[in-house]
Amino acid sequence: MSDTDGRRWHDMGGMPAGPIPMEGHDFALWEKRVDALMVLCGNKGFLSVDGLRRALEDMGEDTFEKYSYYERWIASINQNLIEAGLYTLEELGTRMAEVQARGPTYGEANNG
Repeated sequence: MSDTDGRRWHDMGGMPAGPIPMEGHDFALWEKRVDALMVLCGNKGFLSVDGLRRALEDMGEDTFEKYSYYERWIASINQNLIEAGLYTLEELGTRMAEVQARGPTYGEANNG
């Protein structure tokens, strides 16, 4: 999209995009958890729709195109929670390493 039409790369409203799939989508458990996390954090006042949208728009075209819908949402939620001071990138990395060490599946995590 050009810089002269007043649109940023993510503003696709009214642009041709092909057919819209009308079949249902069976959400994966992690997608449901991202949705629940967004609702909980919003209810607690940790993030707002405006903050979520800003983080989505700021992630850049390459990242936006590469990530799935819920991958974009979790990245945006994470950015907002870091900005709110709820945790640091270092704390998140440490916690993620602890979770990863439990094993790749829920069953392995419970038995370890």
